[in-house]
Amino acid sequence: MASVGYVRVSSVDQKTDRQLDGLVLDKIFEEKASAADTKRPQLEACLDYIREGDTLNVHSIDRLARNLQDLLRLIAEITGKGVSVTFHKEHLTFTGQSDPFQTLQLQIIGAVAEFERALIKERQREGIAKAKEKGKHLGRVRKLTSEQEETLRSKASAGEEKIKLAQEYGISRQSVYRILARVAP
Repeated sequence: MASVGYVRVSSVDQKTDRQLDGLVLDKIFEEKASAADTKRPQLEACLDYIREGDTLNVHSIDRLARNLQDLLRLIAEITGKGVSVTFHKEHLTFTGQSDPFQTLQLQIIGAVAEFERALIKERQREGIAKAKEKGKHLGRVRKLTSEQEETLRSKASAGEEKIKLAQEYGISRQSVYRILARVAP
């Protein structure tokens, strides 16, 4: 019977320190990825690792899933293996035994997490639209000017080697191919 932990943050610059702090765990799986879906390497490794009699410790419900259907499916999969799941922030433990009140709590909290994710995405879309309206550049700044890209295309058309073009312009060979594939403005 192992005490296993799963911690997740959405981006690489965030820290997982406060999650499951103070718990003694036999194994911990740490993820720095969005919970937009369940195709996360450490989550999959965790699901493969847990065995009957283990306890999976998760800081809060939204760390496991932000989609109600994914959450319910994961809980069913985990408890179906004979593993209990404890969400420490919500003080909920699921063992696979029927508990209508606990199921209701899970569904409400899961729905709120899904709603919160939808709001985040909506605000993000609004921010991107506003930035575009203001003419702000979105994404990575190009290393070469339009004129430099056109010269690079001409040299490539004339047969100059891509690796030499990359060295001349101080960019990667992949960037050369990306520029060549992009339609000139």
